[in-house]
Amino acid sequence: MNSSRSVLSAAVLVVLTLSACGSDAASTSDTEPPNAATSAAAGIQLVQPDDAAATIATPPDDLVILDVRTPAEFAEGHIEGAVMIDFYRDDFASELAKLDPNVPYVLYCRSGNRSGQTGALMTALGFSAVDDVDGGIIAWQDAGLPLVTE
Repeated sequence: MNSSRSVLSAAVLVVLTLSACGSDAASTSDTEPPNAATSAAAGIQLVQPDDAAATIATPPDDLVILDVRTPAEFAEGHIEGAVMIDFYRDDFASELAKLDPNVPYVLYCRSGNRSGQTGALMTALGFSAVDDVDGGIIAWQDAGLPLVTE
């Protein structure tokens, strides 16, 4: 139990640090790309939409497709099979901590900002196999890849 609290405390610290480091505009929009060097060093692999689609098409065991956009964004269209945890929820870090860190993930948001921050948090929580879609759902759509609205 003490170990779980330590990990959760570290995760909350990462989220607070990331939130404090950005301007108000950055915290409410997806205009800035994630720091690729930080993401790579943290064990998060930034992948192109076509590569993510290939992973999804022939998924490894227990693959989770994680969408960290808002419910309204998710309803407008998402990758089939995706689960959503709203990045802006007050309990986002604790919800993320409930996920299995030992399975692979394909992670995305709108443009890459929120997923980049989420990747850093996932690393702090011990997740090791996370592919972050470079450019988010915008790049996914630009590549002509399908979305569902159900």
